Parts: sequence; structure tokens; C-alpha cells
Amino acid sequence: MAEVTLKNIKKVYPIGDTEKKQRKALKKSKEENPESNKANLQITDEGVVAVQEFSLDIKDKEFVVLVGPSGCGKSTTLRMVAGLEEITSGELYIDGNLVNSVEPKDRDIAMVFQTYALYPHMTVRDNMAYSLKIKKLPKEEIEAKVNEAAEILDITQYLDRKPKALSGGQRQRVAIGRAIVRDPKVLLMDEPLSNLDAKLRNQMRSEIIKLRQRINTTFIYVTHDQTEAMTLGDRIVVMKDGFIQQIGTPQEVYDHPSNLFVSGFIGTPQMNYFDAKLEVENGKYVVNTDGYKVVLSEEKQVRLKEKDVKPQDVTLGVRPDHIVLSENGLKGKVDVSELMGPSCHLHMTVDGKDVIAIVPTEGKKVDYVNKEVDFGFNGNVCHIFSKEDEKNLEY
Repeated sequence: MAEVTLKNIKKVYPIGDTEKKQRKALKKSKEENPESNKANLQITDEGVVAVQEFSLDIKDKEFVVLVGPSGCGKSTTLRMVAGLEEITSGELYIDGNLVNSVEPKDRDIAMVFQTYALYPHMTVRDNMAYSLKIKKLPKEEIEAKVNEAAEILDITQYLDRKPKALSGGQRQRVAIGRAIVRDPKVLLMDEPLSNLDAKLRNQMRSEIIKLRQRINTTFIYVTHDQTEAMTLGDRIVVMKDGFIQQIGTPQEVYDHPSNLFVSGFIGTPQMNYFDAKLEVENGKYVVNTDGYKVVLSEEKQVRLKEKDVKPQDVTLGVRPDHIVLSENGLKGKVDVSELMGPSCHLHMTVDGKDVIAIVPTEGKKVDYVNKEVDFGFNGNVCHIFSKEDEKNLEY
């Protein structure tokens, strides 16, 4: 249906005189205390910067997810695509046409909001048909489009009900139906599942996947839930403080995080981190964690050699599901054991830090609490991050 291209998009919210005075005070404080320079306050002479130099090419019919913590700029970016926020600088193209100054109603997009935004006095049928009636489409065409969307979303039986008679999941389906009856080139979704309980979120995720397979539309989806990002997106865009941290397929971002932030944000439970040394022994890169040495995999050896990475102090990252209990490894004391059915999540204290290991139960009752265990990991699951700029040294 449509390609979407964002070129160096920037969004700045102007600040008043009071905020300017506060900024001058902050600037003076940062000059007196250099350590505070590490904090990215995103405040400039122009104002508060919400999105910084955002560039992204979205292919026709692609499902792209913008993910990141609250306040990272993902919803602001989506609203700029929708035309609900003015673009401070940069260019936005939809289907090859520059749309910076085009009104939202003329962009051929539809948006699903977090809060459903249904008309309470209208039936489901009338809610879904409203935008089509505004366009003065023939009654038969409106009825056909509404019925088709209702069938796709399995809400045909609710067409004559009002929103108050529906559950949260059903209301969200109606909100999605109202968007897709317009047959938009681009469908924007701003955290549409965040108001639902865990069971409904899982169900609605699968419904959105099915919907994507049945309609020919480009999707841009915003969420702070990395599980949604991993399961829904063809590509995910990880954001922090208005900047893009990494763009890639869910598998690429999970297996090859570009920096420390991405590695900690993507993946549940969060990646474990160890202070380590990157060394070279017999021409091979080795990570040394408190005397426990692991030779990195051949794939990692090649990438590090290509970048001519020197021996140095590093932050070593290992995901919980890649840690195995073994003899003669690192030692940790188990404080908490969470039973998750086929596995246990062991929370261990290792050199004063919390380390999580996922251990299969294999149908047996296991009790590790208050016990000391040895654990290790292989060289193919190690992620090596620079102590200076927190970037992955392989990329």
C-alpha cells in the first residue's frame, strides 16, 4: 500500500522564560560538576528535544515496531507521522509524497489509540461506519466494509451493541475495525494493548498477527513492551532519549545488541552483566571473569579481529537462559528460586551483584535456595561491551 520514509526528523517543544532560567542553572551546575554531563537532559536553547535526527525507511506492507522506555520519543514520532504533531525539522514521505504540511485527514492513514476513543452513544456498527459516512460513501459500500472488518476481527455478533456492553478486548477490536474499514495506506497503533490484562494482551497479539496477514497495509506500532515488539515486528526500532539505538529484525536485536542499553532492554529476564577482561591467548580472544576464562566463538573472533579490538577491561553480558550450572565455574549464592513450570529462575548473588540463571527442572523438584552453586557459559553466548562508550565491541 505505501512506503514511509522519515529523513532526519526532529521534534523540539519550545520552552518558556522560566524553563530557560532553569536550563541556565542546570548548565552552570554541569560546568561545576563534570560528572553530571553523563545525564542527557535533552534540553537545548530551542527547547525540550523529544526526537533527535530520526531516519527510517519503512517498506510497503512492512510491520515496524517502535519500542523503548516511557519518554523515549516513540509516541511523538508516531504522532508526527499521523500529522498530530508538527515536525520541527526533517522530511516525512508517504508513498513518495512529502507530507510535512499535509493535514492528517489527507494523509490516507488511520490510527488506533491506547484509550479506544469510541463514541459511547453509538453502536459498534455506527462507530466503525462513522468515518465512511463523513466521506459520504454509498450506504451499501459502507455496510459491506463494516461487515468485512467485523468478520476479520470476529466482532460481527457485537455490531448492534454499544461500547459499554463490551469487554476491553472487544472494544479494542472495534477501535481497530474502525481504522481498517478506511482501507488506509498506513495503520498506526499507539500502545493499543497496554490497558488490557496479561491474558487479553496475549490473545490480542495473535489477533493483530492474523489481521496483518489479511489486510494489505503498512503497520507502524508503538509499545514499551519488548515482548510485543519481539512477537509482532518484521523490524524493531529501539529508542532512548529521542535517539535510535538500533534497527533490526527481532532476532538480530536479540542476538546482536548494538550497545549495553539495547542488551538490557530486549530480553526477559534482563541480561546479566559481569566485570571482565578481554585478553588474547595463543592468538584467540578470551574473556576473563574473576579467573574464569572462556574462549570466544570463531564468529566472534573474526569480528573482533576485523575491528582490531585491543585487550581491555569490558562489561561481559550473558543472558539468563545461556547460563548453565557446572563444576569449576563462577560461584554464586542462590537467594530466590522462582518456579516457572518447566524451569526455575535462580536469583544469585555474585560479587555483590544479582545474577539470574534459568535452569530446567526436567519434571523434578529442585531446591537451590541458600545454597552455593557453580555456573558457567560458552563463548558463543558472550556479549562484549566497551567500558568507555558501552557499545558492543563486535559491531
